[in-house]
Amino acid sequence: MESFIKLGLSEKLAKALHEFGFEQPREIQEKTIPLALAGKDVIGGSATGSGKTLAFGAGIIENVVKGKGVQALVMTPTRELAEQVADSLIKFSRYYNLNICTVYGGVSIEPQMRYLRHAEIVVGTPGRILDHLERRTLDLSKVKTLVLDEADRMLDMGFIDDVLKIVESCPKERQTLLFSATISPDIELIAKKYMKSPVSIELESYVDPSKLKQVYYDVSQDLKFSLLLHLLKHEHPGLIMIFCNTQRNTDFIADNLQRYGIEATAIHGGLSQAKRNRVMEHFRSERVSVLVCTDVAARGLDIKNVSHVYNYDLPNSSKEYVHRIGRTARAGKDGIAINLVSPRDYDNFRSILRNPELAIEQIQVPEVEKVFVNFGSGRRESRSFGGREFRPRMRSSGNGRSFGERSERSEGFGEGRGYRGGRDRGRSFGGRGGFGRGRSRSSGYRGGSRPRHGRSNPNTQRRSYRDRY
Repeated sequence: MESFIKLGLSEKLAKALHEFGFEQPREIQEKTIPLALAGKDVIGGSATGSGKTLAFGAGIIENVVKGKGVQALVMTPTRELAEQVADSLIKFSRYYNLNICTVYGGVSIEPQMRYLRHAEIVVGTPGRILDHLERRTLDLSKVKTLVLDEADRMLDMGFIDDVLKIVESCPKERQTLLFSATISPDIELIAKKYMKSPVSIELESYVDPSKLKQVYYDVSQDLKFSLLLHLLKHEHPGLIMIFCNTQRNTDFIADNLQRYGIEATAIHGGLSQAKRNRVMEHFRSERVSVLVCTDVAARGLDIKNVSHVYNYDLPNSSKEYVHRIGRTARAGKDGIAINLVSPRDYDNFRSILRNPELAIEQIQVPEVEKVFVNFGSGRRESRSFGGREFRPRMRSSGNGRSFGERSERSEGFGEGRGYRGGRDRGRSFGGRGGFGRGRSRSSGYRGGSRPRHGRSNPNTQRRSYRDRY
């Protein structure tokens, strides 16, 4: 308690923190809390899991007056992060009896409208906050503190126009706290235009490089899932996160892992909010050990004890790669990031390797038994391509390759079928005849399968993005 009181917090708040297991403040809290209490604007370069919710939340809780309307607004990029931040603020303010309201899309707006009438603190996503402003169900005229949490992620998701509209709806005389893992030109523009003499706080990476091992396997597309299954069955880790680039691929991987006895579940932006909440609850409580996800889960969420991060699909930039692997090797614990690199990932992998700070070691592909995969619910495992029926064959492979080597030419049918139409030629990292020389023909459907129920739902297609976030 004493260490938090020395930062300027009241005994009441320090007591609540002590009861929830906060013994010593983290670096971001030590540097931010005194500034926040003093009313200073702050730009915090801080990664997920570094403790920034308490860093900005402590000042909000100490300065908000009950019954005086909405005095603090926290914007987040995703529903899950909004829920997480709100839950933390509720815990921290247990002795203050404050009304904290969470607003985001994907759920009914009516209950939110009722709760907003009595709220002092609002946490939400830009799309739904703007909806409430347009409906005049949210009054920001009394806001004293505005927080932009994971600001770079909000801008990456295309929220910049909404964010600026919301910022301009707040009083000019306010405190602004901006937290971001990276400081892009757009964020610099926001800081210059809307913040007053902000104090910049840069933290060292919360991920310990000495604790994080990074490896990659060069694997053909038709053995990619088989290798993933092999690795999962021969490891005895804690919680595992597997990243895919599309919602359809996420469902495809999770469904097939379940068929082979792996306790896996999928999360992505196409699920209802209730489903997403249940998935995260089961994963955090370790009722399921494998979470297959899109980048919606890469940022903002505080998920402890993740031992392995798999990139089944490679992201297209080193920045997104770093965000993904940052889910493991936290708080002094060991972690490993495993990349499954097939010919379709070569361009993205090359982009990632341009970051000189990343050291990714190649591992020889082990002997892998090829497994059958299901391309859709209730569908036969054999598929017909080009007028002839194809049935995946069982075979083994140990084709570890390195940059610059000549690799075998392969016709990749099997698990790789159906990911993308057309012909896909691997390219070389190391010059002529190098890594990725193999050619695979592929025809079918993007993401691995047709829509499961025939036609897509036109109502779903027409949904506003505000309903999804």
